[in-house]
Amino acid sequence: MSDNNKKVIGDSKVIITNQNGIHEKLGDIVEKHFNHIFQKPYQEHTKTAFDAVNEIVQQFLLNNPEGDVILDSCCGVGQSTRLLAQQNPQALVIGVDKSAHRIERNVEGFNDVAGYHAENYHLVRADLNDFYRLVKAENWPVAKHYILYPNPWPKSKHVKRRWHGSAVFPTLITIGDKLILRSNWRLYLEEFQFAADIAGLTGDISKVEKQALALTPFEAKYQASDQQCWQLVIQTACYSS
Repeated sequence: MSDNNKKVIGDSKVIITNQNGIHEKLGDIVEKHFNHIFQKPYQEHTKTAFDAVNEIVQQFLLNNPEGDVILDSCCGVGQSTRLLAQQNPQALVIGVDKSAHRIERNVEGFNDVAGYHAENYHLVRADLNDFYRLVKAENWPVAKHYILYPNPWPKSKHVKRRWHGSAVFPTLITIGDKLILRSNWRLYLEEFQFAADIAGLTGDISKVEKQALALTPFEAKYQASDQQCWQLVIQTACYSS
């Protein structure tokens, strides 16, 4: 996001957009994506990464029939992945981000949090546009799917870069029994909610209350600057594409 789309408040920045509400073309964009199957060839690095982590997931499910798989999309440095693993010791948490630099970074001091180091997680460098389709094809039984503070792409002309405006959206909303999306830009969640409604899915937006330990570094920055963070929860288990 460019500096022209932000203004500083405290240590973080508030999103500025040239939209007055939900994008006027979003409905048409979503309908088009539902009517045309996304068939872009998989990138080789994502296919290779998926094949490796799929073996881990299948072995986990074989050994833990009652265990949950949790997907943490756009996981960045993986702080949220580790925290979710701590909070869900019965689950296997898979964190995915497109940036090798972010994936390979260590979260300073994280291993000392609560005196517990989670081991029930894996971080994967992959393109989620491909990864989602591979997860769907392999039919992973994902219990919860987190998308925490994705790039908002606030300029109106970039609506198709937002997850709900992307070609992979029809697949994305089939991943997980529950989808949890967080942002400091409420309009992003309202648009996602609008797009999900086209697929017959409903969800509720609520405030994210401040916690002693934020799920992501972005969440910590926003809260430290007294920005309100928001959460959209959609029950997707009833959805079939």
